[in-house]
Amino acid sequence: MDLTRLSAREQLRALERGEVSSRELTTAHLERIARHPEHNAVVTVDGDRALAAADASDQRRASGQAGGALLGLPVTIKDSLETEGLRTTCGAQELAGHVPERDADAVARLRAAGAVVLGKTNTPPLCQDIQTSNPLFGGTPNPHDPQRTAGGSSGGPAVAVASRLSPLDIGSDLAGSLRLPAHYCGVHGLRPSYGIVPTRGHLPRPPGWLSTSDMLTIGPLARSAADLELALSVLAGPAPDDSPAWRLELPAPRHERLPEHRIGIWADDPYCAVDAETGALLERLAKELLDAGTYTDDTTRPVSMADSDRLFQSLMFAGSSASATPEAFAAEVQLADTLAPEDRSARTLYPRARTMRHRDWLLANEERQRLRKRWAAYFDDIDILITPAAPTAAVPDQTGVPVPERHITVDGERRPYWQQTTWLNLASLVHLPAATVPLGHTAEGLPLSVQLIGPHLADRTVLHMASLLTEGR
Repeated sequence: MDLTRLSAREQLRALERGEVSSRELTTAHLERIARHPEHNAVVTVDGDRALAAADASDQRRASGQAGGALLGLPVTIKDSLETEGLRTTCGAQELAGHVPERDADAVARLRAAGAVVLGKTNTPPLCQDIQTSNPLFGGTPNPHDPQRTAGGSSGGPAVAVASRLSPLDIGSDLAGSLRLPAHYCGVHGLRPSYGIVPTRGHLPRPPGWLSTSDMLTIGPLARSAADLELALSVLAGPAPDDSPAWRLELPAPRHERLPEHRIGIWADDPYCAVDAETGALLERLAKELLDAGTYTDDTTRPVSMADSDRLFQSLMFAGSSASATPEAFAAEVQLADTLAPEDRSARTLYPRARTMRHRDWLLANEERQRLRKRWAAYFDDIDILITPAAPTAAVPDQTGVPVPERHITVDGERRPYWQQTTWLNLASLVHLPAATVPLGHTAEGLPLSVQLIGPHLADRTVLHMASLLTEGR
């Protein structure tokens, strides 16, 4: 039996029953990584320490000692999360020799639960692209078509899971960085509710920083919704500094059976129209839900996509300025000062947002809080909102194309490159849990997913719906 074909839960069950050892599982995945260099997903392998950790896990089981929820399970970690004693580069040349002395908080939780870290997975430089290639390690192609992108910035994690190099990976998501690669590579990805998984130790904020973006989350990628739930049970909880007083108990799913749910469907929008195959997937899913007796609402919209996206971009660009060098930021301020006050075109959004005054940020944040209230009111009547994950399936890789010249094509129409994540940004702005779930394929065999968005802290409702939608597929 090829052990790498087992899901994370299946591997743990086999360990619990004594059918396989952690060393055997770890060896099987290390060997698969070595046999398939074409994936270029696991860019730093920690083989010796992984085998030592596996042996220690086996000894704990043999002696009957208590173990964590992931005891002996091999996992990989996105190279933007710091790992003690193991190179962490975030794909950047200036961090090529960075070997942290401490695990990121999320990584520490995995290790405390008994996970065996196989190595680190590829990411674009400083997580600042939505395809995965960097000068240190090269590109990570889509496993379904090497001419297409794996997405980014968690492209390495998605490919590692899709190619069975690892049953579980931990990535990060700000502007769809986890959910887009999951969609393009045909695996499951979860962006948890903001704040329930600690983010300290995540780059590209410089090593040693304690803060990260106010929209960044850390979440899992896996080959099933059940495995996402397993990972979330380990990752979720208050940050270490808050743990003496605070506890986190996520609510159970709102309902058990599919027909009990009230489902919103946002299948298309003129602001970011989807292609025919994506539209057909949403149409088929809507029919399946109706046939199952599930209430659906395909007309009510919680917010304006255009307004939401503009606010998202402003807050994202503002937050990204924190790690700019003083010289670079001074140049940006100088550029912004030359802009005519009446010029509010798209080209001025970036420089204005990067250099906005604190008062302007406070006003933008107030607008975000009002949007959060609108989403909460929407979820008073709706349990889950289903949207496209992206306008299309995986697009051609454009690593060699200058960023200003990059674009995507949607049913023959040339569209902006960054519209790949517009649908995903709906949830990022307002701190909601969201998952991308593979439910079909294009005529060319590329994976197609939908996005599930749930109420704040209803992560288990999102994951339960993902399970219901994928059962029997």
